[in-house]
Amino acid sequence: MNKRSIQIQHLNQKLQTLSVLRKVNFPEKGWIHAIRNALGMSASQLGKKLAITRQGVVDMEARESEGSVSIRTLREAAKALNMELVYGFIPIDNSINDLIDRRSKELALEIVQRTSVTMQLEGQGISSEQMQNAIRESSEQIKRELPKALWD
Repeated sequence: MNKRSIQIQHLNQKLQTLSVLRKVNFPEKGWIHAIRNALGMSASQLGKKLAITRQGVVDMEARESEGSVSIRTLREAAKALNMELVYGFIPIDNSINDLIDRRSKELALEIVQRTSVTMQLEGQGISSEQMQNAIRESSEQIKRELPKALWD
């Protein structure tokens, strides 16, 4: 097992623990607003803990709701609310391996189709079965080598 495979395996394990978060819906007005209201804390009270004005809290909550708040601001707000900020990414595919598998198949298809067109123009077309085998072999090679072109 090479170094990259080990990195991917470790990262997959970490990301799997976050995958349960897929089921959590983002509060319409953001986490800060939702938690502050659930605690019965006013914007002024939170502002005092953050050393900002009530309007500063309202603005911060609006930025969170719009997706333009910084991670540092979220971390500070979490601390003021006696919470811990949890931050991470969850692969749209089930894992990094699944992401690599999907992209390698897509890239292999592009390469094989491009080659097939050239071969047809030269009167050397290949059968559907040969094309599927070429795609499968190319995909496996791409997964082993993980070329930077995989992400173009």
